[in-house]
Amino acid sequence: MTEYILLRHRDVPDIDQLDVYLEDGGFEALKSIIKHKTPQEVIDTVRLSGLRGRGGAGFPTGVKWGFLSPDVFPRYVVANADESEPGTYKDREILERNPYQFLEGVAICCYAAQAETAYVYCRGEFWDLAHELEKKIATLEDRGFLGRGILSSDFNLKIYVHLGAGAYICGEETALLESLEGKLGQPRLRPPFPAAEGLYAKPTVVNNVETLTNLPPIINRGVDWYRSIGTAKSTGPKIFCLSGHVQRPGNYELPFGTTFRELIFEHGGGIPEGRKIKAILPAGASAPMLPATDQVLDTPMDYESVVEVGSQLGSASVIVMDETVDISWVVYKTTSFFKHESCGKCTPCREGTYWLYHILRRIEEGEGTKEDISLLDSVAQGVEGKCLCALGEFSIMPITSGIERFRKDFDARTKDGR
Repeated sequence: MTEYILLRHRDVPDIDQLDVYLEDGGFEALKSIIKHKTPQEVIDTVRLSGLRGRGGAGFPTGVKWGFLSPDVFPRYVVANADESEPGTYKDREILERNPYQFLEGVAICCYAAQAETAYVYCRGEFWDLAHELEKKIATLEDRGFLGRGILSSDFNLKIYVHLGAGAYICGEETALLESLEGKLGQPRLRPPFPAAEGLYAKPTVVNNVETLTNLPPIINRGVDWYRSIGTAKSTGPKIFCLSGHVQRPGNYELPFGTTFRELIFEHGGGIPEGRKIKAILPAGASAPMLPATDQVLDTPMDYESVVEVGSQLGSASVIVMDETVDISWVVYKTTSFFKHESCGKCTPCREGTYWLYHILRRIEEGEGTKEDISLLDSVAQGVEGKCLCALGEFSIMPITSGIERFRKDFDARTKDGR
């Protein structure tokens, strides 16, 4: 991209200082909507922009806002900064280096939702970041961009920062709301959805940090400009978190539709020591792994195209694995992660991840058989489609895709397949 839209600190030094942010057009979007747009007009603008949630699901943001129960108040906005997916670190860079654009996005969302209270829910390990964010919020209150009568209007807004306790499950929006209310971080049964009964049983919008950071440029530069970036159905820029066996891991802000090949070889510098790619995890641990075929490498990274080759884009935490990697070991590690992070509320996930982990450990220790590989598939089917939230579904995706696409690695670990 010729300019950074979300990672603007790479173009504008010290944009994490309020005066610098204001000099670069900061809070012009908020001023504009307060003076010239109704909340419904802001919702319509975001819907027409095609902005989709950047937390993983890719649900249209403006449509989500439109689901708020009419005439029910108070309403709340919650920014999901519980960035816990393996290989994902985009939100942290925004919060540390471009915080005011994010906070302006929160304010725009609150204006559209007619909410006077917002919470930024940070993962427990973000304690240092959370304290800095509180200082930024205090600065905005002192300068009249938050608090009562914002910019001499009747719009009031208070933003609070809340720290979780390091639980992966609290990235799921209803578990996050439970945690925010001081309860166990466990998913709720839906319906009702948060737009109807969310925080404190009131209508609530829950959006990811990257999603909210898109709002100021959409308001400032318009729907047509935003839709000119990316693809027809996946509009705008996306931050791709690249890690694993690449020369230059890091965050790369690129248009939707950029191919895996361009990300890995042009931006990431290719694979160390000239080795070949064996597999790609396009969404951290939460999606099927892909073999590094030419078809996959030339696939545009957007929500539709990645599904067509058998996986999901999710939060775009792209983990690259070269030819030295044993896929059975990768599956063992991802399953260990999900077993540890399962909240235990629903039986298929609690028991399924436990037994999947123990079968894989048996294989990893060289004591498993080929029958154990079939047993993995059987247990995974007992989890699929039967869980309260997506964690159980996520846990089996690396297993089923790993066995289907890299069966030799599993066979080589078994007693009767070496």
